[in-house]
Amino acid sequence: MREGAEGGRLIKLYVLRRIVLLVPLLLGITLLTFTLTKALPGDPVLGMVGKRARPETIERMRKQMGGDLDVASQYMGYLRLLVRGDFGRSYYSNREVAAELAEKFPNTLALALAAMAVATPLGVLLGFVAAYREGSRLDRLVTTVSVVGISVPVFWSGLLLMLLVSFKLKLLPPSGTGSLRFLVLPAVTLALPAVATLARVTRASVIDVLGMPYVQTARAKGLTRRKVNLAHILRNALIPIVTVIGLDFGSYLNGAVLTETIFGWDGIGRYAMEGIIMRDYPVVMGTIILGTVVFVLINLLVDILYHWLDPRVRPYVGSMR
Repeated sequence: MREGAEGGRLIKLYVLRRIVLLVPLLLGITLLTFTLTKALPGDPVLGMVGKRARPETIERMRKQMGGDLDVASQYMGYLRLLVRGDFGRSYYSNREVAAELAEKFPNTLALALAAMAVATPLGVLLGFVAAYREGSRLDRLVTTVSVVGISVPVFWSGLLLMLLVSFKLKLLPPSGTGSLRFLVLPAVTLALPAVATLARVTRASVIDVLGMPYVQTARAKGLTRRKVNLAHILRNALIPIVTVIGLDFGSYLNGAVLTETIFGWDGIGRYAMEGIIMRDYPVVMGTIILGTVVFVLINLLVDILYHWLDPRVRPYVGSMR
């Protein structure tokens, strides 16, 4: 009981430290992103009003957007907004970026969950079966297909699915945001490379675990095959699998830019792409900051899962004191 309480206290300390470390990380990200966006060629004011606008109109718009201040003053002003939870206003829609992010994030979350719901069981199952049949035709087939799945670009597989399923067979809408019918194609497009990666990682991890003495011992004790597979093989092979799932899920929550753009899915990725094309700097900054926070939190969750899956991680947590 005492060991369990101590482990819980260390985990809480670890989580608290990771959250505190998020502050300097965000400061560094905002400074880097702000500097890079200011160094980009082009003038967002001219993009809004056009080159034929009157000079006094251009100058007035530039002042309204804070463009008459030096870069350091603009950055400090942006940080003051961030402290209040304000990401600024979009140059084009004139709406608060935070409100637009809140509208689009649920769509990206739904897409990410759907993609992982397809990819995780399928990828783990294929990898597990291939590991058990190591060297067989089935193993070689899974390995070959997974290499192809990783190598094929997302935009190519997405356009191919759209052409076949939407335009040829007319089974699903090619683009848009709405019901489950709109979600299927972008989710499958995102899931394909994730299935391939998970199958390869699962296969390698399970092959390593199959040779461990504790697996032979469990079998010698007469445990059922199902119990050996779930409690002794799959659980001990899960750490690299959880890492891949966490990284994939974090990248999807950051906005699968190409997939959302191809299928017209109204999520964070498409929103970020539009902000970059239109030089809408508050939108670009807002999406990057949100993405950073999401990625850090997902990685923190993965680290906590490590602790639950493998108690040997506890000394590492303890070293954080």
